[in-house]
Amino acid sequence: MSSREIEILENTLLVVADNGQIEVVKPRIGRGEVPALLQARRKTRSQHDDDDTERDDSVVVHYLERTQFFIPGFVDTHNHAPQWAMRGLGQGLHILDWLDRVTFPHEARFADPAHARRVYARCVAGFLQQGVTTAAYYGSRHAAATDVLADVCLARGQRALVGKCNMDRNAPDTYRDADAAESLRDTEACLAHVRALDPERRLLQYVLTPRFAITCTPALLRGLGDIAARSKSEEQPEGLAIQTHFNEAEQEMTSTCSLFPEFRDEVELYAHFGLLTPRTILAHCCYATDDELDRLGALGCGVAHCPVSNMTVGGGFMAAPVRAFLDRGIPVGLGTDSGGGFSSSMLDAMRQALVASNAREVQSGGELKGLTIPEVFHLATLGGARVCGLQGKVGTLEVGKEFDALLVNADPQRPGVMTMVEDEDSLATIFEKFVMTGDDRSIERVYVRGRLVKS
Repeated sequence: MSSREIEILENTLLVVADNGQIEVVKPRIGRGEVPALLQARRKTRSQHDDDDTERDDSVVVHYLERTQFFIPGFVDTHNHAPQWAMRGLGQGLHILDWLDRVTFPHEARFADPAHARRVYARCVAGFLQQGVTTAAYYGSRHAAATDVLADVCLARGQRALVGKCNMDRNAPDTYRDADAAESLRDTEACLAHVRALDPERRLLQYVLTPRFAITCTPALLRGLGDIAARSKSEEQPEGLAIQTHFNEAEQEMTSTCSLFPEFRDEVELYAHFGLLTPRTILAHCCYATDDELDRLGALGCGVAHCPVSNMTVGGGFMAAPVRAFLDRGIPVGLGTDSGGGFSSSMLDAMRQALVASNAREVQSGGELKGLTIPEVFHLATLGGARVCGLQGKVGTLEVGKEFDALLVNADPQRPGVMTMVEDEDSLATIFEKFVMTGDDRSIERVYVRGRLVKS
């Protein structure tokens, strides 16, 4: 699958091994050929096994109906887990007003780990229900609650990047770290917790999470940059993932410049503190000059495009220049920005990305062309995987990758309001109907690393 076209494989045998990896993808075969192919696979595997190897070689075979098909799992590159219970509130407020009046008071409640467990259980289950197999989560500023978020993700089987939100100024006394030292200590503790939970990083990774420069002192940004630098190793040459908000709204950008007048823009600011790397996820990026885009491209940073929240919270119709990112080779994924918008659906994010790109084409006088359905689907899957540094594991359904997948069922007899499937519809037409009109009721099953997490 490229960003401009989707490969649709019909009459295909797909085999998932016990370890969750895709072992076989063989297209254009008849249903009657399947038993013989599986028998040949068993013989080949037994010939390569040592005599003392124990293997459960039982195979469960599922045959799909005409209206069923697999797609890669959705990757949500920007998500505030504490905001699950406040989605849709404060729409239309400017970003800093929305934070002060709605968000910070709500997130302050996560000082209670029991409250965190209640909300996060619903949050992770809700995103899995909607086909989000991977999420880059901002936690609250509380270390204990962030540990709970990691626990819930692992227990439910969701692939996740989890980070304690760092913020030691410009927030209420009830919702900010006491100082940079406390924030950094809590970060190190959460990092250790995530590593102990999943030392091989099968599902969980820690992500350094300065909320944005407005809520971080220079000492805190410098300390986080130091942690990022120390995390680089032979196993992780690019170090820890990093996420923050970037060039989101004019009000936010003006405030940032007033706090950090020594830097010409946010690229220079975050780069100075060592926070712009190939593992950095920059949320929003609604406003960027050509010079900023060139520097971000050279640094290898990824962009989390959040079209739903960009058009409902922040102050203005903020349509990010996604075409400009793609033309420069900057990795781009989609984010639901749960809480900032009215929907937690990646399908809605895809549709709104189409709308935003069409608006941007008009604004640019036709220079920045609108996106296509294959392109927004790419952003929701392989594009997002690339932004999260997971493109070698997930994002497509191909041999060697892990089976993070959604089984879509477009049967018109199922509950839902998806455009009805007609006898003459090709699989490509059914897929397009799903992308543009389907919802979580159209997603019959969800798998992460071969494990069924929604049925």
